[in-house]
Amino acid sequence: MKVAGIVAEYNPFHNGHAHQVERTRAPEGGEASHVVAVMSGSFVQRGEPALLPKADRVQAALAGGVDLVLELPLPWALSSAEGFAYGAVSVLAGLGCVDLLSFGSECGEVAPLEKAVSVMEGPRFSSLLRYHLDYGISFPEARRKAVEELAGSRTASLLDSPNNILGIEYLKALRRLSSPIQPFTLRRLGPEHDAERPLGDMASASYLRSLYRAGRVLDAAAYLPRAVCPVMEEALEAGRCPADEGLLERAVLSRLRLLSREELSRLPGVSEGIENRLADAARQAGSLQELYGLVKTKRYPLTRVRRLVWSAFLGIPSGWEKQQPPYIRVLGANTRGWEILSAARRAREGAGEGIYPPLVSRASHFASLPEEAQELFALECRAADLYALALPRPLPCGMEYTGGMVKA
Repeated sequence: MKVAGIVAEYNPFHNGHAHQVERTRAPEGGEASHVVAVMSGSFVQRGEPALLPKADRVQAALAGGVDLVLELPLPWALSSAEGFAYGAVSVLAGLGCVDLLSFGSECGEVAPLEKAVSVMEGPRFSSLLRYHLDYGISFPEARRKAVEELAGSRTASLLDSPNNILGIEYLKALRRLSSPIQPFTLRRLGPEHDAERPLGDMASASYLRSLYRAGRVLDAAAYLPRAVCPVMEEALEAGRCPADEGLLERAVLSRLRLLSREELSRLPGVSEGIENRLADAARQAGSLQELYGLVKTKRYPLTRVRRLVWSAFLGIPSGWEKQQPPYIRVLGANTRGWEILSAARRAREGAGEGIYPPLVSRASHFASLPEEAQELFALECRAADLYALALPRPLPCGMEYTGGMVKA
Protein backbone atom coordinates (compact mmCIF):
# COMPACT_ATOMS: atom_id res chain seq x y z
CA MET A 1 0.00 0.00 0.00
CA LYS A 2 1.43 3.34 -1.08
CA VAL A 3 -0.62 6.43 -0.24
CA ALA A 4 -0.21 9.68 -2.15
CA GLY A 5 -1.59 13.01 -1.02
CA ILE A 6 -2.81 15.81 -3.28
CA VAL A 7 -3.73 19.38 -2.30
CA ALA A 8 -6.59 20.77 -4.37
CA GLU A 9 -9.68 22.92 -4.61
CA TYR A 10 -11.41 21.04 -7.46
CA ASN A 11 -13.22 24.21 -8.39
CA PRO A 12 -14.31 22.40 -10.53
CA PHE A 13 -12.67 18.99 -11.03
CA HIS A 14 -11.41 18.87 -14.64
CA ASN A 15 -9.24 16.84 -17.00
CA GLY A 16 -6.03 18.32 -15.62
CA HIS A 17 -6.93 17.04 -12.16
CA ALA A 18 -7.75 13.60 -13.57
CA HIS A 19 -4.37 13.57 -15.32
CA GLN A 20 -2.60 14.32 -12.04
CA VAL A 21 -4.38 11.45 -10.29
CA GLU A 22 -3.56 9.11 -13.18
CA ARG A 23 0.14 10.08 -13.20
CA THR A 24 0.31 9.80 -9.42
CA ARG A 25 -0.84 6.17 -9.72
CA ALA A 26 1.18 5.29 -12.83
CA PRO A 27 4.16 2.87 -12.55
CA GLU A 28 6.35 5.44 -14.30
CA GLY A 29 4.98 8.18 -12.05
CA GLY A 30 4.16 8.17 -8.35
CA GLU A 31 3.31 4.44 -8.20
CA ALA A 32 0.61 5.12 -5.63
CA SER A 33 -2.04 2.53 -4.91
CA HIS A 34 -4.23 4.96 -2.96
CA VAL A 35 -4.86 8.71 -3.38
CA VAL A 36 -6.10 11.15 -0.74
CA ALA A 37 -6.91 14.78 -1.50
CA VAL A 38 -7.05 17.70 0.91
CA MET A 39 -9.68 20.04 -0.49
CA SER A 40 -10.84 23.57 0.36
CA GLY A 41 -14.39 23.87 1.62
CA SER A 42 -16.97 26.57 0.92
CA PHE A 43 -14.47 29.34 0.09
CA VAL A 44 -11.27 29.13 -1.94
CA GLN A 45 -7.79 30.61 -1.80
CA ARG A 46 -8.29 33.27 -4.47
CA GLY A 47 -10.85 34.90 -2.15
CA GLU A 48 -14.34 33.92 -3.33
CA PRO A 49 -17.09 31.31 -2.81
CA ALA A 50 -16.42 27.95 -4.46
CA LEU A 51 -18.31 27.31 -7.71
CA LEU A 52 -20.47 24.63 -6.11
CA PRO A 53 -20.87 23.16 -2.61
CA LYS A 54 -18.11 21.00 -1.22
CA ALA A 55 -20.30 17.87 -1.13
CA ASP A 56 -20.70 18.08 -4.92
CA ARG A 57 -16.99 18.74 -5.39
CA VAL A 58 -16.18 15.73 -3.19
CA GLN A 59 -18.49 13.57 -5.28
CA ALA A 60 -16.76 14.82 -8.44
CA ALA A 61 -13.33 14.06 -6.97
CA LEU A 62 -14.34 10.50 -6.09
CA ALA A 63 -15.80 10.04 -9.56
CA GLY A 64 -12.55 11.40 -11.01
CA GLY A 65 -10.26 8.88 -9.32
CA VAL A 66 -9.57 10.18 -5.81
CA ASP A 67 -10.11 7.66 -3.00
CA LEU A 68 -10.41 9.86 0.08
CA VAL A 69 -11.21 13.57 0.46
CA LEU A 70 -10.29 15.52 3.59
CA GLU A 71 -11.19 19.12 4.32
CA LEU A 72 -8.75 22.00 4.42
CA PRO A 73 -10.38 24.15 7.11
CA LEU A 74 -11.45 27.71 6.30
CA PRO A 75 -8.60 29.76 7.85
CA TRP A 76 -6.03 27.85 5.79
CA ALA A 77 -8.18 27.67 2.65
CA LEU A 78 -8.44 31.49 2.66
CA SER A 79 -4.78 32.07 3.50
CA SER A 80 -1.70 33.04 1.51
CA ALA A 81 0.21 30.37 -0.40
CA GLU A 82 2.34 29.78 2.69
CA GLY A 83 -0.61 29.30 5.05
CA PHE A 84 -2.59 27.32 2.48
CA ALA A 85 0.30 24.91 1.92
CA TYR A 86 1.17 24.58 5.61
CA GLY A 87 -2.40 23.76 6.57
CA ALA A 88 -2.86 21.22 3.78
CA VAL A 89 0.46 19.45 4.34
CA SER A 90 -0.27 19.39 8.08
CA VAL A 91 -3.51 17.54 7.37
CA LEU A 92 -1.72 14.98 5.19
CA ALA A 93 1.09 14.53 7.71
CA GLY A 94 -1.47 14.23 10.50
CA LEU A 95 -3.10 11.29 8.77
CA GLY A 96 -0.01 9.26 9.67
CA CYS A 97 0.04 6.99 6.62
CA VAL A 98 0.80 9.22 3.62
CA ASP A 99 3.98 8.29 1.73
CA LEU A 100 3.99 10.78 -1.13
CA LEU A 101 2.96 14.40 -1.76
CA SER A 102 2.00 14.80 -5.41
CA PHE A 103 1.76 18.27 -6.94
CA GLY A 104 1.98 19.91 -10.32
CA SER A 105 4.63 22.48 -11.18
CA GLU A 106 5.77 24.39 -14.22
CA CYS A 107 9.36 23.12 -13.85
CA GLY A 108 8.40 19.45 -13.32
CA GLU A 109 11.35 18.67 -11.04
CA VAL A 110 11.73 18.62 -7.26
CA ALA A 111 15.46 19.46 -7.12
CA PRO A 112 15.23 23.07 -8.40
CA LEU A 113 12.35 23.76 -6.04
CA GLU A 114 14.31 22.29 -3.12
CA LYS A 115 17.20 24.62 -4.01
CA ALA A 116 14.87 27.61 -3.87
CA VAL A 117 13.60 26.48 -0.46
CA SER A 118 17.15 26.20 0.88
CA VAL A 119 17.88 29.73 -0.31
CA MET A 120 14.70 31.15 1.20
CA GLU A 121 15.40 29.45 4.52
CA GLY A 122 19.06 30.49 4.52
CA PRO A 123 20.58 33.07 6.91
CA ARG A 124 20.72 35.98 4.44
CA PHE A 125 17.31 35.77 2.81
CA SER A 126 15.20 37.54 5.46
CA SER A 127 17.44 40.60 5.63
CA LEU A 128 17.58 40.89 1.84
CA LEU A 129 13.81 40.52 1.59
CA ARG A 130 13.28 43.28 4.14
CA TYR A 131 15.78 45.49 2.34
CA HIS A 132 13.79 45.28 -0.90
CA LEU A 133 10.42 45.63 0.84
CA ASP A 134 11.62 48.87 2.42
CA TYR A 135 11.79 50.32 -1.09
CA GLY A 136 8.03 49.94 -1.40
CA ILE A 137 7.87 47.12 -3.93
CA SER A 138 5.44 44.20 -3.67
CA PHE A 139 6.26 41.10 -1.64
CA PRO A 140 6.50 38.79 -4.70
CA GLU A 141 8.86 41.22 -6.43
CA ALA A 142 10.99 41.66 -3.31
CA ARG A 143 11.15 37.90 -2.78
CA ARG A 144 12.24 37.32 -6.37
CA LYS A 145 14.97 39.96 -6.14
CA ALA A 146 16.31 38.46 -2.92
CA VAL A 147 16.42 34.94 -4.39
CA GLU A 148 18.10 36.20 -7.56
CA GLU A 149 20.86 37.90 -5.59
CA LEU A 150 21.50 34.75 -3.58
CA ALA A 151 21.04 32.01 -6.20
CA GLY A 152 20.90 33.55 -9.64
CA SER A 153 18.23 34.24 -12.22
CA ARG A 154 17.41 30.59 -13.01
CA THR A 155 16.35 29.81 -9.45
CA ALA A 156 14.61 33.18 -9.12
CA SER A 157 12.62 32.54 -12.30
CA LEU A 158 10.85 29.65 -10.54
CA LEU A 159 8.97 32.33 -8.61
CA ASP A 160 7.40 33.64 -11.81
CA SER A 161 5.02 30.67 -11.99
CA PRO A 162 2.13 30.07 -9.53
CA ASN A 163 2.40 26.28 -9.31
CA ASN A 164 6.15 26.47 -8.71
CA ILE A 165 5.45 28.89 -5.87
CA LEU A 166 2.92 26.53 -4.31
CA GLY A 167 5.36 23.64 -4.76
CA ILE A 168 8.03 25.60 -2.90
CA GLU A 169 5.57 26.24 -0.08
CA TYR A 170 4.69 22.52 0.08
CA LEU A 171 8.38 21.68 0.43
CA LYS A 172 8.83 24.34 3.10
CA ALA A 173 5.88 22.86 5.00
CA LEU A 174 7.34 19.34 4.80
CA ARG A 175 10.61 20.66 6.27
CA ARG A 176 8.83 22.66 8.96
CA LEU A 177 6.89 19.57 10.04
CA SER A 178 9.94 17.27 9.76
CA SER A 179 7.65 15.02 7.74
CA PRO A 180 8.87 11.79 6.12
CA ILE A 181 6.42 12.32 3.23
CA GLN A 182 8.35 12.35 -0.05
CA PRO A 183 7.59 15.06 -2.63
CA PHE A 184 6.70 14.09 -6.19
CA THR A 185 6.02 16.68 -8.88
CA LEU A 186 4.83 16.34 -12.44
CA ARG A 187 5.06 19.00 -15.09
CA ARG A 188 1.79 20.88 -15.38
CA LEU A 189 0.10 20.22 -18.73
CA GLY A 190 -2.49 22.24 -20.56
CA PRO A 191 -3.08 26.00 -20.43
CA GLU A 192 -1.43 28.29 -17.93
CA HIS A 193 -3.00 29.11 -14.60
CA ASP A 194 -6.06 31.37 -15.16
CA ALA A 195 -5.65 31.07 -18.95
CA GLU A 196 -8.68 32.36 -20.85
CA ARG A 197 -8.47 29.74 -23.60
CA PRO A 198 -8.31 25.92 -23.45
CA LEU A 199 -5.49 23.84 -24.89
CA GLY A 200 -6.56 20.53 -26.40
CA ASP A 201 -8.91 18.78 -23.98
CA MET A 202 -7.68 20.80 -21.00
CA ALA A 203 -8.87 24.14 -19.68
CA SER A 204 -8.02 26.19 -16.61
CA ALA A 205 -10.43 26.10 -13.69
CA SER A 206 -11.01 29.85 -14.02
CA TYR A 207 -12.01 29.42 -17.69
CA LEU A 208 -14.42 26.63 -16.76
CA ARG A 209 -15.97 28.77 -14.02
CA SER A 210 -16.53 31.53 -16.56
CA LEU A 211 -18.31 29.06 -18.85
CA TYR A 212 -20.63 27.87 -16.09
CA ARG A 213 -21.43 31.43 -15.03
CA ALA A 214 -22.24 32.26 -18.65
CA GLY A 215 -24.55 29.26 -18.91
CA ARG A 216 -22.28 27.48 -21.42
CA VAL A 217 -22.59 24.09 -19.75
CA LEU A 218 -22.06 21.96 -22.85
CA ASP A 219 -18.88 23.86 -23.70
CA ALA A 220 -17.52 23.22 -20.20
CA ALA A 221 -18.32 19.49 -20.34
CA ALA A 222 -15.68 18.96 -23.04
CA TYR A 223 -12.95 19.61 -20.46
CA LEU A 224 -14.29 17.41 -17.66
CA PRO A 225 -13.83 13.65 -17.14
CA ARG A 226 -16.91 11.81 -18.39
CA ALA A 227 -17.68 10.45 -14.93
CA VAL A 228 -17.70 13.97 -13.46
CA CYS A 229 -20.22 15.45 -15.92
CA PRO A 230 -23.32 13.90 -14.26
CA VAL A 231 -22.25 15.35 -10.91
CA MET A 232 -22.05 18.83 -12.40
CA GLU A 233 -25.32 18.39 -14.28
CA GLU A 234 -27.19 17.34 -11.14
CA ALA A 235 -25.81 20.29 -9.16
CA LEU A 236 -26.85 22.68 -11.94
CA GLU A 237 -30.36 21.25 -12.18
CA ALA A 238 -30.79 21.43 -8.40
CA GLY A 239 -29.71 25.09 -8.28
CA ARG A 240 -26.48 24.43 -6.39
CA CYS A 241 -24.28 25.83 -9.15
CA PRO A 242 -22.84 28.28 -10.01
CA ALA A 243 -22.29 30.17 -6.76
CA ASP A 244 -22.30 33.95 -7.29
CA GLU A 245 -20.48 36.29 -4.90
CA GLY A 246 -22.75 39.05 -6.20
CA LEU A 247 -25.64 37.52 -4.27
CA LEU A 248 -23.69 38.24 -1.06
CA GLU A 249 -22.42 41.65 -2.15
CA ARG A 250 -24.61 43.88 0.04
CA ALA A 251 -24.19 41.55 3.01
CA VAL A 252 -20.38 41.72 2.68
CA LEU A 253 -20.39 45.52 2.33
CA SER A 254 -22.68 45.95 5.33
CA ARG A 255 -20.52 43.68 7.46
CA LEU A 256 -17.40 45.67 6.60
CA ARG A 257 -19.12 48.97 7.40
CA LEU A 258 -19.94 47.65 10.87
CA LEU A 259 -16.34 46.68 11.71
CA SER A 260 -14.05 49.15 13.45
CA ARG A 261 -10.49 49.82 12.34
CA GLU A 262 -9.29 47.91 15.38
CA GLU A 263 -11.38 44.88 14.42
CA LEU A 264 -10.10 45.06 10.85
CA SER A 265 -6.52 45.19 12.15
CA ARG A 266 -7.00 41.71 13.65
CA LEU A 267 -7.72 40.06 10.30
CA PRO A 268 -5.26 37.43 9.03
CA GLY A 269 -2.42 38.95 7.06
CA VAL A 270 -3.09 42.60 7.90
CA SER A 271 0.01 44.77 8.15
CA GLU A 272 1.33 48.25 7.37
CA GLY A 273 -1.96 49.96 8.16
CA ILE A 274 -3.96 48.35 5.35
CA GLU A 275 -6.89 48.16 7.78
CA ASN A 276 -7.27 51.94 7.47
CA ARG A 277 -7.46 51.73 3.71
CA LEU A 278 -10.01 48.91 4.01
CA ALA A 279 -12.11 50.86 6.52
CA ASP A 280 -12.17 53.96 4.32
CA ALA A 281 -13.04 51.95 1.22
CA ALA A 282 -15.86 50.11 3.00
CA ARG A 283 -17.51 53.43 3.81
CA GLN A 284 -17.38 54.58 0.19
CA ALA A 285 -17.81 51.53 -2.02
CA GLY A 286 -21.18 50.55 -3.44
CA SER A 287 -19.98 47.28 -4.91
CA LEU A 288 -17.36 44.64 -4.22
CA GLN A 289 -15.45 45.48 -7.39
CA GLU A 290 -15.28 49.13 -6.35
CA LEU A 291 -14.16 48.07 -2.88
CA TYR A 292 -11.38 45.88 -4.25
CA GLY A 293 -10.22 48.68 -6.52
CA LEU A 294 -10.05 51.19 -3.66
CA VAL A 295 -8.05 48.89 -1.38
CA LYS A 296 -5.56 47.18 -3.68
CA THR A 297 -2.07 48.62 -4.00
CA LYS A 298 1.25 47.46 -5.39
CA ARG A 299 2.01 45.98 -1.97
CA TYR A 300 -1.51 44.54 -1.58
CA PRO A 301 -2.51 42.86 -4.89
CA LEU A 302 -6.10 41.99 -5.72
CA THR A 303 -6.07 38.36 -4.52
CA ARG A 304 -4.73 39.37 -1.12
CA VAL A 305 -7.37 42.09 -0.82
CA ARG A 306 -10.11 39.64 -1.74
CA ARG A 307 -8.96 37.27 0.99
CA LEU A 308 -8.99 40.14 3.51
CA VAL A 309 -12.52 41.14 2.55
CA TRP A 310 -13.94 37.62 2.79
CA SER A 311 -12.06 36.93 6.01
CA ALA A 312 -13.70 40.04 7.47
CA PHE A 313 -17.15 38.95 6.29
CA LEU A 314 -16.76 35.42 7.63
CA GLY A 315 -15.19 36.49 10.93
CA ILE A 316 -11.88 34.65 10.56
CA PRO A 317 -9.50 35.77 13.33
CA SER A 318 -5.77 36.04 12.81
CA GLY A 319 -3.59 33.24 14.14
CA TRP A 320 -5.26 30.05 12.95
CA GLU A 321 -3.25 29.98 9.73
CA LYS A 322 0.05 29.92 11.64
CA GLN A 323 -0.68 26.65 13.44
CA GLN A 324 -1.68 23.13 12.46
CA PRO A 325 -5.39 22.30 12.08
CA PRO A 326 -6.63 20.71 15.33
CA TYR A 327 -8.55 17.93 13.59
CA ILE A 328 -8.80 16.03 10.31
CA ARG A 329 -12.29 16.00 8.84
CA VAL A 330 -13.30 13.30 6.37
CA LEU A 331 -15.57 14.61 3.59
CA GLY A 332 -15.85 11.52 1.40
CA ALA A 333 -14.40 8.09 0.64
CA ASN A 334 -14.65 5.05 -1.60
CA THR A 335 -13.51 1.51 -0.76
CA ARG A 336 -9.82 2.37 -1.07
CA GLY A 337 -10.50 5.51 0.96
CA TRP A 338 -11.72 3.38 3.85
CA GLU A 339 -8.47 1.41 3.57
CA ILE A 340 -6.53 4.66 3.97
CA LEU A 341 -8.59 5.51 7.05
CA SER A 342 -7.92 2.06 8.50
CA ALA A 343 -4.18 2.65 8.01
CA ALA A 344 -4.51 6.04 9.69
CA ARG A 345 -6.25 4.48 12.68
CA ARG A 346 -3.52 1.86 12.97
CA ALA A 347 -0.93 4.64 13.01
CA ARG A 348 -2.80 6.23 15.89
CA GLU A 349 -2.95 2.99 17.83
CA GLY A 350 0.82 2.66 17.66
CA ALA A 351 1.56 6.26 18.63
CA GLY A 352 1.34 8.14 21.90
CA GLU A 353 -1.60 10.35 22.82
CA GLY A 354 -1.58 13.72 21.07
CA ILE A 355 0.83 12.70 18.31
CA TYR A 356 -1.88 12.81 15.64
CA PRO A 357 -4.94 15.10 15.47
CA PRO A 358 -8.33 13.40 15.86
CA LEU A 359 -10.08 12.00 12.78
CA VAL A 360 -13.67 13.22 12.41
CA SER A 361 -16.24 11.79 10.01
CA ARG A 362 -19.47 13.01 11.65
CA ALA A 363 -20.47 16.44 12.91
CA SER A 364 -21.61 14.88 16.18
CA HIS A 365 -18.00 13.87 16.89
CA PHE A 366 -16.98 17.50 17.43
CA ALA A 367 -18.83 17.66 20.76
CA SER A 368 -16.19 15.42 22.32
CA LEU A 369 -13.20 17.33 20.93
CA PRO A 370 -11.22 20.10 22.69
CA GLU A 371 -12.62 23.63 22.73
CA GLU A 372 -10.23 24.81 20.00
CA ALA A 373 -11.55 22.20 17.58
CA GLN A 374 -15.15 23.07 18.43
CA GLU A 375 -14.46 26.77 17.80
CA LEU A 376 -12.98 26.02 14.40
CA PHE A 377 -15.89 23.80 13.40
CA ALA A 378 -18.35 26.52 14.51
CA LEU A 379 -16.51 28.94 12.21
CA GLU A 380 -16.78 26.40 9.38
CA CYS A 381 -20.51 25.99 9.98
CA ARG A 382 -21.11 29.74 9.94
CA ALA A 383 -19.19 30.09 6.68
CA ALA A 384 -21.18 27.26 5.08
CA ASP A 385 -24.47 28.86 6.13
CA LEU A 386 -23.43 32.17 4.54
CA TYR A 387 -22.07 30.42 1.45
CA ALA A 388 -25.50 28.81 0.98
CA LEU A 389 -26.94 32.26 0.18
CA ALA A 390 -24.60 32.61 -2.81
CA LEU A 391 -26.24 29.66 -4.60
CA PRO A 392 -28.98 30.05 -7.25
CA ARG A 393 -31.33 28.24 -4.85
CA PRO A 394 -30.13 29.01 -1.32
CA LEU A 395 -29.69 26.03 0.95
CA PRO A 396 -30.97 26.12 4.55
CA CYS A 397 -28.67 26.54 7.54
CA GLY A 398 -27.18 23.48 9.14
CA MET A 399 -25.92 21.63 6.06
CA GLU A 400 -22.65 20.90 7.87
CA TYR A 401 -24.68 18.77 10.29
CA THR A 402 -27.24 17.23 7.93
CA GLY A 403 -25.10 16.67 4.83
CA GLY A 404 -22.86 13.88 6.11
CA MET A 405 -19.83 12.45 4.34
CA VAL A 406 -20.00 11.34 0.72
CA LYS A 407 -19.63 7.61 0.09
CA ALA A 408 -18.79 6.09 -3.28
